[in-house]
Amino acid sequence: MQATAIPTKGATRFIILSELIIPFILLILGVLLGLYQVLARAGIIKSADVFGINYYQGLTLHGVINAIVFTTFFAVAFGNAIMLHQLRRPLKMGVQWAAWVLMVGGTLMAAWAMLTGRATVLYTFYLPMVAHWTFYVGATLLLIGSLLPYFLDWIPNTVAWRRENPNAKLPLAVLGTLVNFTLWFLIILPLATTVLFQMLPMSLGLVSEVNPLLSRTLFWFFGHALVYFWLLPSYIMLYTMLPKLAGGKLYSDPAARLAFLLFLLFSIPVGLHHQYTEGGLSSGWKLWHAFLTFMVALPSFITAFTVAASLEHAGRNNGAQGVFGWMSKLPYWSREGDKWLFAYFISGLILFLFGGITGIVNASYSLNLVVHNTAWIVGHFHTTVGGLVTLSFLGMTLYLVARLRGVEVKAKPLALAAPYLWMIGFVIFEIALSIAGLQGVPRRSNLGISYLDPSQTHLYRGDWLFWSHVGALGGVIAVVGFLLFTVSLLGTLFAKPVKQPEVDFPIAEAIHEEATPLVVNLRPWVTATLLLIAISYTYPVYESMTRGQITKVPGYQSIQNGLVPQSALREQTRLPE
Repeated sequence: MQATAIPTKGATRFIILSELIIPFILLILGVLLGLYQVLARAGIIKSADVFGINYYQGLTLHGVINAIVFTTFFAVAFGNAIMLHQLRRPLKMGVQWAAWVLMVGGTLMAAWAMLTGRATVLYTFYLPMVAHWTFYVGATLLLIGSLLPYFLDWIPNTVAWRRENPNAKLPLAVLGTLVNFTLWFLIILPLATTVLFQMLPMSLGLVSEVNPLLSRTLFWFFGHALVYFWLLPSYIMLYTMLPKLAGGKLYSDPAARLAFLLFLLFSIPVGLHHQYTEGGLSSGWKLWHAFLTFMVALPSFITAFTVAASLEHAGRNNGAQGVFGWMSKLPYWSREGDKWLFAYFISGLILFLFGGITGIVNASYSLNLVVHNTAWIVGHFHTTVGGLVTLSFLGMTLYLVARLRGVEVKAKPLALAAPYLWMIGFVIFEIALSIAGLQGVPRRSNLGISYLDPSQTHLYRGDWLFWSHVGALGGVIAVVGFLLFTVSLLGTLFAKPVKQPEVDFPIAEAIHEEATPLVVNLRPWVTATLLLIAISYTYPVYESMTRGQITKVPGYQSIQNGLVPQSALREQTRLPE
């Protein structure tokens, strides 16, 4: 069944539009701070701050805005649009307004803490660094707000849809959305535990001793699975929309469903691969998490095959001949209808290839020790969340804004050029930082730029200069692409409406439709996921509780001009509020 466009007006349109635009406004700051970061890393900018924002304060804003705020808002907005379009049932506006108030209010509270220097604790904000209490309360409100539509709107509407369509399969995009937010709920629980019982009491001065090992273990329970919360909306687009935009059909609906469900199963119990160098955790459990991390590659390989087969089908529909001729028959630069969106997906897929390859290295129990805490990690991270995730989110933001405003996309040539410039920039950035990482360039340094400053004779490494400058070049090219996108988005946002505002998606039909009960019912997969989590994390959490060193921290701490060693952190007094 192909869903048609859903006319929208009033509160529904405002909710979805604002959930797209508010985080984009913050994303502009996040991207500009990223430009400052890459130029500072290369020693091109010598200043310790820009516009009153110091290096690590900017790094915190860059990471939290781009990786948590932007992605969470978009996932909720996209989920709302998918559920409205595919289930053809109105959103529950009381729930949506409550979620909106919590998400926006929490974001503003956390933003105040970061902008005033009270929460300079980086994206990986685990102990022993402690932020001002407003950062934790704000983040908690954002996360709670993001879950309200899932529990109180989407699930009830899905149950009602099933009653009305007892013999129909759940639409593929709906299944992907429910899988994603089931994953989101499960990984928020350990993060909430460390925030509410460790970080917030420490920040408020209610306790003075904490267990940083337990905090890090609970954070990475959340921190790596978060990657798949980012990726699954992109995968929904790749399976349901990319084939139609390319001019073909989805190769296999059951394969897509299986990939979503395998992500739910394997994407959570993998966090210990971020803690290979962590004392207090048994090697056997780290190895077990390494194995499960490699298992996450299975749904990615299924996706790679299914998407490639779908694109080949589209290319041959478009008249391709020969073994690889289909690649030349795809709409890489088409202004026809919505085909401009293809450029965002294909550019993201190319970047994700780099992110996947470097991710396999990171997951390896032995190879990880070579790249751990080097510039390699920065390159990898920016081709995952900064690659397929960001480009698909930006493309879909522009698409939905145009639909919800009732206008055509403005400045299409700029909108088409943007993803390719972003891709080229980040390919250069990734290659440069990967090589730099293998040469030993640190992920972070004491002052951010000291190893490229000849006056710092005890730190200076001239052989790191070239690849750091190449990485900066890539960052600049990517930001130029982002600026072109911004021009197109703003033109589209403020254009005069010419048609009925609506929610619509180019949903592809599937060549292979029949699915077994194994990939239709979500419940057994949730049960298996809970069991695997219990097996994988019960003993590591117990080890963290019993072997972790109790650390005395006298109050909230922020990075001022560099990373604060844990030993020094214990002796520092509370910073002025």
